Amino acid sequence: MGDHHDQDEGQGAAPHERPVDPFPTAFAPPPSSLFPPIAPEPPPVVEAAPADPPSDWNAGADAHDLPVRESPLTAHPLATLGRFAFPPGPPLDEDGQGARDRRWASRIIVFAALFLLVFNAVSPLNWSHQQAPGWGTETVRGLSEVWSRQIAQTGADRPREWVRDAWRQFQALRFDGSRDAPAEG
Repeated sequence: MGDHHDQDEGQGAAPHERPVDPFPTAFAPPPSSLFPPIAPEPPPVVEAAPADPPSDWNAGADAHDLPVRESPLTAHPLATLGRFAFPPGPPLDEDGQGARDRRWASRIIVFAALFLLVFNAVSPLNWSHQQAPGWGTETVRGLSEVWSRQIAQTGADRPREWVRDAWRQFQALRFDGSRDAPAEG
């Protein structure tokens, strides 16, 4: 009877084969990756600094007091990972650039219109009072009255009132420091 680790002649490895190496040093080549390797950026060309002219150099200065800047040659690992994970796309052609500019302009116009509708809600009402009566101006007047009352309840019209009051006070000032009677309206 042998040890349970003994192998029969018909099973497993031959008795004189080399055992498995516990610390292998030769490896099979790794499988090819789906991603390209990260190539280091080439270092920028640095011109030689001009020699220091004779100046008011303080001989007692300590070089360790100078601020230390990181080398521009080393990129932060997260920046490298970002360039690898999200590479920049190809440059836009004229149509792509035009579309991007139109999207930007549209967003700005919509944002400005919404901002004015909230913080300057009285302007459409004032405009409708200045126009000739008609179906369109009466519709704008009715909607503007309701909208300006709702906005006034939130207090969003206060900055416009403060600016208007400050402007009227500025208009009422005179060079001698006296004030005119405040204008009504």
